[in-house]
This record gives sequence, structure tokens and C-alpha cells, in this order.
Amino acid sequence: MEKILTTNFAGLDLISPVLIGSSGLTNTPEKNTALEKAGAGAVILPSIFEEQIEIQTGKNTWTDSPKAHDYVLNSLNGMQLDDYLQLIKKSKKSCRIPVIASINCYRNNGWIDFVRKIETAGADAIELNIFGLNTEIDRPENTVENIYVCITRQVKSLVNIPVIVKMSKYFSHIVKLTDDVRKAGADGVVLFSRFYQPDIDIHLMQANSGYVFSSNAEIADTLRWTSLVGAKLPDVSIASCTGIHDWEDIIKCILCGASAVELCSTVYQHGNEIIQAMNRSLEEWMLAKEFKSIEEVKKQLNFDEIQDPSLHERIQFMKYFSNRD
Repeated sequence: MEKILTTNFAGLDLISPVLIGSSGLTNTPEKNTALEKAGAGAVILPSIFEEQIEIQTGKNTWTDSPKAHDYVLNSLNGMQLDDYLQLIKKSKKSCRIPVIASINCYRNNGWIDFVRKIETAGADAIELNIFGLNTEIDRPENTVENIYVCITRQVKSLVNIPVIVKMSKYFSHIVKLTDDVRKAGADGVVLFSRFYQPDIDIHLMQANSGYVFSSNAEIADTLRWTSLVGAKLPDVSIASCTGIHDWEDIIKCILCGASAVELCSTVYQHGNEIIQAMNRSLEEWMLAKEFKSIEEVKKQLNFDEIQDPSLHERIQFMKYFSNRD
């Protein structure tokens, strides 16, 4: 792979803008070595959940129910904390690309001290996948936003490695929240996390999980907000995520202002070979357009550069469809 694809995200030097998202794809050192060989720029390890950390460290602050404890430990990835630290150490030993730990969290409680052990184990960065929905009527409207900021600030105060915040798109002011987590110390953001998708089985009359993988149609919000955040907050390091399934999608995200992208669904569906194919096509496109670096491609089409900013700011239904029969 030529150096033309090198990039920097959240202070990490990458050989490729293609990052492999937190999932079962990255749950062994052998898999991570294979992903590096296929051309991945970095791997994000499976998430360890704050409930797991609190239960296993004896700092549980969320429930006294033994059944709830068992449910958490059996229903999540089942990984012991020592196993997670070993995964970091062994992956670092076998890989030259950055190895990023991941924590799925929604409160700033007793689990946070564990980030020190993650750093000591050798992780190159920590990705905070902060999951939360404000569903209580009497809960202040900015509660979840404040949690993002508080968790980021507290984790950043405990470690020296980069801290990356994986954002949700379910906020009324994404640019403001991104700026807030930046001020709290975040070295980079990921736009966006993809939450659990619910569905209903009308035959069994029960709720169940929806389709696991993302679709290409989901890239629209990713592009819109990568462009807007990249323009409004030019110093924020962005990785785009959700709806990215082919090499053209990667180019679109970089043109909007991303330094990197996170992939998951398309690697599950097509195997590691898709990484090499994407890198090759991205490089060929850059050479054809006479771009010498990812940095040159970045933000060519972000909010500040496009001729009509309303394409991103406003819903264009009337403009494009009012005359259709």
C-alpha cells in the first residue's frame, strides 16, 4: 500500500483511513493480525460494558439484583476483565497498527478507574461508546448531553492516550455537543454509533431485534453531519461511521471532512478481502484525481465548500418532489 493513504485520526498515525469497528471481527489477536494484513489502518476491540466492569471490580452502583448481575454477565460478551486486558496486550504484540479499546457506557460512575488498566495494558486509544436515551418525562432535557461531557472529561483526566467519543445522531444540536466533548478533552469523534434496532414479530406477538447490519441508505446522515461538524469545528478529528459499504462511500466521507471511517457490516458480509479492495480503489481514484494525500481530499465538499449549504441544512422534500405526480 502506498503512503498516499496514510492519515491521522485523533492523534493516531494510520496506514489507511479504514478502521475496523468494535465487534466480533476484532475479538482475537489472530483476527486483528489478519485485519492488519488485509490493510486495516486500526482495529477497535469489542466493547467492554460498564456493568461488566462494575460487577467484576466490586464497584457496582446500578443494581442489587443477583438476576440482573447474571443477565449482564451472560448476555453481553462474557469476557472477563483480565481477558480483555490480555486481548489488548496480545493484539499489540502481534499488530503494528493501532489497537483501540472500547467501552460501552452511559454513566460516570465506578467503572471509570478501569481505563487506567486499559492504558497500562498498551491500548493506543480508548473509544467511548456512550449509549443513552432520555425517556423520563421528569428528567432534564440535557441530561444525556451532560453525561457525554462528564464521562469524557473524567476519562481524559485519568489517561494520557487519545480518547475518542463515538457519538449518537439522536440530538438536537450535534455540532454543539461535539464542541462540548472537544472542550472536555476528546481527541476525536466518531459520527455515528448505530444503536440496537428493534422490530416486532406480528405472528409471535413479541418484540425482537431488527436487522443487525447497516444499509448503504444510512450514509445520508453520516455525510450531512460529517460535513457540518467538519466545517463548523475544523479542529475536530472525525471518523465517519454507519452506512459505509464500498470505496465510493469512503471517498464521500473524506470529501466531507473525515480523516477515517469505521467499517463493520460490510466486512462481515464480504470478508477481509473488501478492505484491500477498498484501499486499492481509493488509491486509484486519488491518483486519477491527482491527489497526493488524504489531507488534500479532506473537506473538498464540506459545508463551507459546497455551493448550496441548504442541501445539508434543510429538508429538501418540497424542492425536489413537489412537482412529481
